[in-house]
Amino acid sequence: MIPNAETMKKTLVMIVGPTAVGKTDVAVKVAQYLSTEIISADSRQLYREISIGTAVPDEEQLRAVKHHLIAHRSIHDYYNVSIYEKEALLAISEVFLNNDIAVLTGGSGLYVEVLEKGIDDLPDVDADLRNRLKDEYDAKGIGWLREEVIRIDPEYYSEVDHCNPNRLLRALEVFKTSGLKFSALRTAKKEERPFSWIKIGLDRPRTELDHRIHQRIDDMLARGLLDECRAMYPYRDLNALNTVGYKEFFEYFDGACTFDQAVEKLKTNSRRYARRQLTWFKRDPNITWFHPDDIPGIMRSIGERIRRKQSVR
Repeated sequence: MIPNAETMKKTLVMIVGPTAVGKTDVAVKVAQYLSTEIISADSRQLYREISIGTAVPDEEQLRAVKHHLIAHRSIHDYYNVSIYEKEALLAISEVFLNNDIAVLTGGSGLYVEVLEKGIDDLPDVDADLRNRLKDEYDAKGIGWLREEVIRIDPEYYSEVDHCNPNRLLRALEVFKTSGLKFSALRTAKKEERPFSWIKIGLDRPRTELDHRIHQRIDDMLARGLLDECRAMYPYRDLNALNTVGYKEFFEYFDGACTFDQAVEKLKTNSRRYARRQLTWFKRDPNITWFHPDDIPGIMRSIGERIRRKQSVR
């Protein structure tokens, strides 16, 4: 059931920000305060096989508030942002059956944006073109692929994971097929949603955020991240595993680096990923930013804006 005119009074509170900033803790507190549920906007936490390296909410957090779109798919499933849009809208509508407010949280910028704007249907790509570009990438490497995407779509390159060749190849495929920038497809049209939204951004000083990223990785290793990566190693070519937190240890298993080098590379790539997330979200002037520890300020801001929305109905 997709939201209809009866849900026009509903509000989606979006809590966004970089990895390790503390989104889940804040989202749980906000959802408890509002007596509602949480919808995930994380492109990796949806896979049930990889809970440690994706920082899935812990058992206490999952018990405290009902979460949607967490660990509900397999790494073997085909998944993309269009599927996420449909699943998230359905989850939101289910929460709105009993609540006027829902909370959405995550750091996947495209997943958050598609719920506000929708996304144009991507052009079909000829299989021969896809194979030619893949062969060229295999021959020339990631450096060539990055240069091509920078040349055709610098806006998308500034936000995408530079270590994910599948996403870079997709942008190149779309451009070669249609002549359109991948970034332009996110803004070509804007869907009308039968709910409004309040956007809360979370950020910390760089040194503080970097420390938390390093600490999170150390905690993941203590909880068994290496074993989780080893279990996923036979499936390393799947798109779901071509991501920070797994590919670094796949290189270690391949003998391309030492364990310590893999850990250091993971910390470096995670810091860079956090910067790209912030670049994405900071371009949205409608996000109000807070330090995650400022729970009173966050609650006050949400409450004031909800009252303001109600007063104009």
